[in-house]
Amino acid sequence: MADREQRHITVLDAGSASVRALVGEVVDGAVRYAAHSVTAARGVRRSVIADLATATQSFDAVLQPVEDAVNIEVATAAAGIGGSRVRGVTSRGGIMLGSRMREITREDVRAAVDRAREVHLPPEYRVLHLMPQEFLVDDQPGILDPVGMVGTKLEVNLHIVMCPASALQNVVTCANKAGVEIFDTVFEAIAAAEAVLTADERELGVCVLDIGAASTEVAVLFEGAVVHTDSLPIGGSHFTNDLAVVLRVPLAEAERLKIEYGHTVVTAIPQSSQVTVMGAEGGDGEYRQIPHRHLCEILEPRARELFQMLRNSLRQGGVLEAMGSGCVLTGGGAKLPGMAEHVENMLRTPARVGIPVPLSRMPEELQDPEYATGIGLLLYTHRVRSQRVADELGVGARLRAMLAGSI
Repeated sequence: MADREQRHITVLDAGSASVRALVGEVVDGAVRYAAHSVTAARGVRRSVIADLATATQSFDAVLQPVEDAVNIEVATAAAGIGGSRVRGVTSRGGIMLGSRMREITREDVRAAVDRAREVHLPPEYRVLHLMPQEFLVDDQPGILDPVGMVGTKLEVNLHIVMCPASALQNVVTCANKAGVEIFDTVFEAIAAAEAVLTADERELGVCVLDIGAASTEVAVLFEGAVVHTDSLPIGGSHFTNDLAVVLRVPLAEAERLKIEYGHTVVTAIPQSSQVTVMGAEGGDGEYRQIPHRHLCEILEPRARELFQMLRNSLRQGGVLEAMGSGCVLTGGGAKLPGMAEHVENMLRTPARVGIPVPLSRMPEELQDPEYATGIGLLLYTHRVRSQRVADELGVGARLRAMLAGSI
């Protein structure tokens, strides 16, 4: 049983609308699908856990089916982190290696990263990711891994992703109360990027938008590195709420209208098209016809607001011109028709809806933008774990060589 648990990776994608658990199995160095489960998110409000006990029940409810499916008890998991208060900042720092050139070691790299991370953070924030963009050896830029090179000075451009400590700890606490230890936390847009981007997009520059229920997470990659991250306080639930308020219908009916008839480009809808609204004007069981375009006229301004926020974020981050491959939209909100067209018009760049890469044995229903974060969490966790093992093996090999040479 212990060997089977070692072969499996479990991830948790806890959003404002739903909580998802996915389990992957590592076979011959690759991760393949093993099981998944989804349940309604309870105790979560605006991407923040508002009721710990109720949220823990959601974690329990989503974990039990995957444990039964793979016949193991989930003890550890990686978790996605989002919310409108996640922020990113880029910093440069470095160390002097001495007056004479010498070989750069892994410890030197860590020291340079530690120096670069010495930036002022708000007291309530904690570091979520430290992501080197490039290293500089004696002012020579564009170096991905300086270990083994020689020089007198080592610097690093470092992107730091941070989030409120309370939001991070509450997710960890909920998982712990459900009997699971969180061994890693990943910004959701970075996880989604792992599942939907091609190598060319990462190199040429691309913006990933993970449009969740309560917020939209942003990650920009350029030349293979994360260069900008942000989170915007608009998500799919805001579109639903707009419909509910303007049309005076329950949230469930507003969600149905959004899914079945929603479009964020009014002119894409024929003028003669009509939509049947149930329970309008507060009358349960009553029906009325409204122009289809009227429904879209409610949704379109919210889409423009979201992507205006995005444009401002990209401009402030200095990456508005760094997206040679355009934008990729993921998350449930990406399925609302017209969203990609708004991005293209607002940013003057190509846009597409991102479908997660299919894993071996993965059911077709998971090839959906809503599962991009979950699939990406599996791929990200497997890649990081494999790299850590490779690094440990490399250190072991060097130690063995040193010991052999001393005999």
